[in-house]
Amino acid sequence: MRRRVGGFTLVELMVTLTLLAVLMALAMPAFSGWVRNSKLRTAGDALQNSLRLAQAEALRRNRQVVFTLTNDKVTADDFADQKAVANGNYWSLSAVAAYAGDAAEFIEGGVLNDVAEGVKITGPAAICFNAMGRMVLNNAPGLEGAECKLPTGTPAVQNYDIAFETPVTGEDRSYRVTVALGGQVRICDRDKTRSTNPDGC
Repeated sequence: MRRRVGGFTLVELMVTLTLLAVLMALAMPAFSGWVRNSKLRTAGDALQNSLRLAQAEALRRNRQVVFTLTNDKVTADDFADQKAVANGNYWSLSAVAAYAGDAAEFIEGGVLNDVAEGVKITGPAAICFNAMGRMVLNNAPGLEGAECKLPTGTPAVQNYDIAFETPVTGEDRSYRVTVALGGQVRICDRDKTRSTNPDGC
């Protein structure tokens, strides 16, 4: 007698493929939203880390350091031509001149949206940190377009809002990086309230 060979019939295979296609179609919008929100979070983390680096450098150097947003990537060679602009996609750190005749010193620079295309960052052009890591007022930190102002309001914080230039309603989240007067830097979800959610604004 012949042994019966086990396997799938054509009907069973077609039913399986149809169910798989339906499940993928249901999961695709959720996956797309997850990818977009990951891009926003990545840009927010990059901004938060660069602000904390500015604080760390101010403490390490025991002198004032300015964090600036720009529209062009900044290097040590073209630092003198840098212009600070609000809502820029690039960032740079520089040590403010400590005495008359001293010049600002370039520390480091980077890009905020290299892995998050289409992300828009809205916030002040410059924030200055003193040697204790606190925000400080400086109307002329030595860079064109840079002016470090202290926040007003309650609570006294500077805000950087992070969102897509063309948001998808009901799908995208929006984040905010806050810098408090005392120097605390945190990222929060603008769609949540802090009183009910630890990660809310």
